[in-house]
Amino acid sequence: MAVKDAPASYYGLPVLKRPHWKWEIVLYFWIGGIAAGAYVIAAIADLFGGDEDRRTAKAGRLIALPLMVAAPALLIKDLGRPEKFFNMLRILKIKSPMSAGTWGLTALGAFTSLSALLEWLPFRTVRRCVALAGAPFGLFVSGYTGVLISATAIPIWFKNRLLWGPTFLASAFSTGIAAIQAALALSGKPSDKLHHADTLALAAEAALLGASLVRLGDTGKPLTSGRWSSLFVPGALGLGVGLPLLLSLVRGGRGLAVLRSLCVLLGGLALRASVVYAGKDSADDPQAYFAMTSPNGRH
Repeated sequence: MAVKDAPASYYGLPVLKRPHWKWEIVLYFWIGGIAAGAYVIAAIADLFGGDEDRRTAKAGRLIALPLMVAAPALLIKDLGRPEKFFNMLRILKIKSPMSAGTWGLTALGAFTSLSALLEWLPFRTVRRCVALAGAPFGLFVSGYTGVLISATAIPIWFKNRLLWGPTFLASAFSTGIAAIQAALALSGKPSDKLHHADTLALAAEAALLGASLVRLGDTGKPLTSGRWSSLFVPGALGLGVGLPLLLSLVRGGRGLAVLRSLCVLLGGLALRASVVYAGKDSADDPQAYFAMTSPNGRH
């Protein structure tokens, strides 16, 4: 529904400058979320689990380590020059998602490296203390990318600013758990606890995505009826959330666990790709911007 008194056009020209982000940022959002989610799950398993959860903790940390090496490399590649990344570490600006995110990513990388090293050393108390200290950074990195895109004037990102952070957080948990579950299934036996945890994360993600689409309304058309709907609807919603929730009702062994995990991981990639690229299309739409900024369109 068009907003009353919204301008009809802007001479056919976009009001906003398109985000420059390319595939590097999509992959950065994706693997950073997997790494952060896997690290937090590993910390929870180590701190509160029993001996049977040691495989989960170890797998989560060993998965997070290489991904946390690749994530900053992708971000630096997108920035173009490595010194730009390091310049952001010169000062911490709490109110800047980019600055806080850079510091959070760096801190999580350090804790991930130390935790992975301690997996091979007989220092159980030290390992748990490091997990306790590093888990908050994992939580932060899991959801901060959703906050980052919300701190812009891009209509499809800004209008849903209250929910993109929690949505990306839920997706980080679902993909992180899926990565661990796949590793456990391929190396032995999948975890029943992780199966239930992933189902809860997927249910939360489904609820948040549904609420996001309701909140976005017509502003969400690049996701629901635009060219990226062919990625968002069958990929993020169908493959990434709907199918894994259906598969959770089926009893199966290692093969089903791997298939379910693969669906969740690919769905997480589809979610981030569709949201990023739909944001570019949203920036090109002057009507979406005018509708969002007009007095009757503000929320």
